[in-house]
Amino acid sequence: MGTPDFAVETLQTLAESKHEIVGVVTQPDKPKGRGGKLQITPVKEVALQFGIPVYQPERVKDPAFVRVLQTLNPDVIVVVAFGQILSEEILELPKYGCLNVHASLLPKWRGAAPIQWSVIHGDRESGVTIQQMDAGIDTGDILLMKKYTLDEKETGGSLFERLASYGGPMILEVLEQAEAGTLHPVPQNHAEHTRAKMLSKETGQIDFSQSAVQIERMIRGLNPWPSAYTHLEDKMLKLWEAEVISAGMEEAASYPSAEPGTIVAVNRQNFVVQTGDGYLAVTAVQLAGKKRMETEAFLRGYSLREGMMLD
Repeated sequence: MGTPDFAVETLQTLAESKHEIVGVVTQPDKPKGRGGKLQITPVKEVALQFGIPVYQPERVKDPAFVRVLQTLNPDVIVVVAFGQILSEEILELPKYGCLNVHASLLPKWRGAAPIQWSVIHGDRESGVTIQQMDAGIDTGDILLMKKYTLDEKETGGSLFERLASYGGPMILEVLEQAEAGTLHPVPQNHAEHTRAKMLSKETGQIDFSQSAVQIERMIRGLNPWPSAYTHLEDKMLKLWEAEVISAGMEEAASYPSAEPGTIVAVNRQNFVVQTGDGYLAVTAVQLAGKKRMETEAFLRGYSLREGMMLD
């Protein structure tokens, strides 16, 4: 059971292994673009390539679909970013239960967007956890965990790609242990959990009263989606890359103190914005209706001046 790109590598690994996939369950196709053409999910696309039967229930909990699962009679259900909550009836159906590939070091970042929030909050480590699913949201026992140390310029996109590659090998290891009867489930410490709430486009609205450190992490964490943005002369301006200039740095002494969101300097390769704590040197942008570009190229075609406001 899975839907987005993150689940694809796990599906491919399973399809190429000794295990038999009796079915793939994914979200219904959705219309996209101006023409409203139905777009299949990344997981469905891969399943069709391997000739695996695909099921797309509107509600996986519906009794009619539960009967379909009962007919399939799987030994185990592997769940990767599926997008629907499973009923206890489904959780208890397979011999080995339902195993979830989750992109965080549980109990940290339970929920819908663990990868982005890990970057936004400046975590040093992230990783993937295989958990035995229960009735809660990402609350099941830990079966296997693999850690990854974030790069200082890690983005949501780069961390996504890294962790997506972990799922397949990890689930094969867990399935081998399950068959051998050597699994050692470890209960989560529920007191230490944090929540990775769902992202929306509005999540990307930059609040310049926050510190430069917080905003720079947000820019990286929401890259490529939903992206961090502000407004310049009533036009949306996405910020793709930036550098922190903290108050203690020698460079900061050359900039005036101003209201957060004020452009305090326009240089050849960047422009500098006042934040609630420190300054942000913006190095890559995208103005509404234009392509993403380095700030140096942007400044050649846009007359940016000190004192202008971003909001």
